[in-house]
Amino acid sequence: MKAPELGIKIGVHEHGKRNSIADLGVKVGHTTLIEGSDVRTGVTVLLPPVKNPYRERLFASTFVMNGFSKPIGFVQVNELGYIETPIALTNTLSVYTVASAMIKHMIELNPDLKSVSPVVMECNDSYLNNIRKMAVKEEHYFEAVKNASLDFGEGAVGAGTGMSAFEFKGGIGSSSRVVEISGEEYTVASLVLVNFGKREDLTVAGVPIGLELRDYPGRGSSAKGSISMVVTTDAPLTARQLKRLAKRAVVGLARTGGYAYHGSGDVVLAFSTAQTVPLDKEPHPIGFLPDNALSRLFKATAEATEEAIINALLQAKTVEGNGHVRYALPVEKLLEIMERYGRLEKA
Repeated sequence: MKAPELGIKIGVHEHGKRNSIADLGVKVGHTTLIEGSDVRTGVTVLLPPVKNPYRERLFASTFVMNGFSKPIGFVQVNELGYIETPIALTNTLSVYTVASAMIKHMIELNPDLKSVSPVVMECNDSYLNNIRKMAVKEEHYFEAVKNASLDFGEGAVGAGTGMSAFEFKGGIGSSSRVVEISGEEYTVASLVLVNFGKREDLTVAGVPIGLELRDYPGRGSSAKGSISMVVTTDAPLTARQLKRLAKRAVVGLARTGGYAYHGSGDVVLAFSTAQTVPLDKEPHPIGFLPDNALSRLFKATAEATEEAIINALLQAKTVEGNGHVRYALPVEKLLEIMERYGRLEKA
């Protein structure tokens, strides 16, 4: 269950119908790899709501809070201001395999293609996964694409299979928020791959859960880790404005207890589904919100990202692998603590 279903209120804005990135029409697919005693990894693919992302490019930008990370494609996104492929998430040593598969995917869709910039983001799952085996293969990317749906799993699935968070089990999480600007409703959503954090730092809706659970079993490893965040909105924004939006995801990260420690890679990709970037050479008009109307979107981005991180923990199951174990966040104990602090809403 996600935070709102448990009575945990994060922020002030209402969430969308699905409370996930699917509220923007983005389909998500997973390939989960669990093999033997030491392979706990996978691939997650996000498909923007267009038929062919290479020909229907979407305005985008990125923000890097701490660059101990290996994302592919960010240089061109920042230079040109758009994405032209799906977005994939996987483990650190598999980004190149997944990027190669994504290139082949785009070649299949576009017979005249001679250059393309795949977008692949990563976290290091080597605590639970024998990352040196490089178990992720190109076919696993295509399997994730085939599995893509508006109804998708969260927690220890896909790229999140082997991830840790605050010395609990981490993984994939998502959430959305709806805001009104000048009489129009817009949605902002975040999907995260969570793999970072010291136990004592974990904060849920302002409550120091990590301190309360510091003696819960499963401690191990340092705070090194990463988080890959994808933010999307149907608000018409330029690439410059999307970079500003991406920065606000880090506000949500901080509210959960993320401090961007030295060994952490904290990166954000933001894109808008509102309009496409034309391939032709003729002048093309675009629409965008004025900058002074963006504050609600900024706050909604922080809230959606904060909840997405918590949702990843809430939905993850205990996973044992590679000689280690990561226990799921004990939800019953969490709710007891939340109620004691007066932060649990009754149904």
